[in-house]
Amino acid sequence: MHRGSMAAARQSPVLKSVEGPASAPAGDSGLHPLIAVKLWENPCWFSFRINYLGLHFNLPVYGWIEELYGLVRPEYVVLYALHLQDGIAAKDVVASAGFPKNTISRAIQKLLRRRLIRRASDIRDRRSYVLRLTAEGRRILDETVPPMVAWEKRMLAGLSREEQQVLSKLLARLVQDSPNWPTSIEQEEQGK
Repeated sequence: MHRGSMAAARQSPVLKSVEGPASAPAGDSGLHPLIAVKLWENPCWFSFRINYLGLHFNLPVYGWIEELYGLVRPEYVVLYALHLQDGIAAKDVVASAGFPKNTISRAIQKLLRRRLIRRASDIRDRRSYVLRLTAEGRRILDETVPPMVAWEKRMLAGLSREEQQVLSKLLARLVQDSPNWPTSIEQEEQGK
């Protein structure tokens, strides 16, 4: 979109009718002009800001993990899920991962071949199996989780402890409400 189009879009009645909290900070933010428009002059301010921040975590962290350990994001997502709760079924990883089932299935197969995870019988249902970390998988997590935590702390360093707690509580409220959100635009339009 060229500069004239962006200016016209900012004059749009839709944009004028929607005011997101916290407009653009004073002074030069160092952002590309289009990124600044997307973050500060956008009726979808929340989703764009969340995605912008998420990318500032995901791209460097998962890029570093891929470079050091040869693990792409879906593979690491499986390892991390097992780090949080070892001994879960593949379907549980899929339900929590945000990736398609076939992507997680391929990731699991690669992790099994690399012996970073193993299959074990599910003690609750012998016909099923669960996934468990191997010692090597656990070693990778022991080496990667602390830098991930440090990266997130750095991202939050501009907020006071109290502001971080408020942010955490507000995001938790949105997460708790998310099961009530429509799963498609069609559902929203139909009032479902």
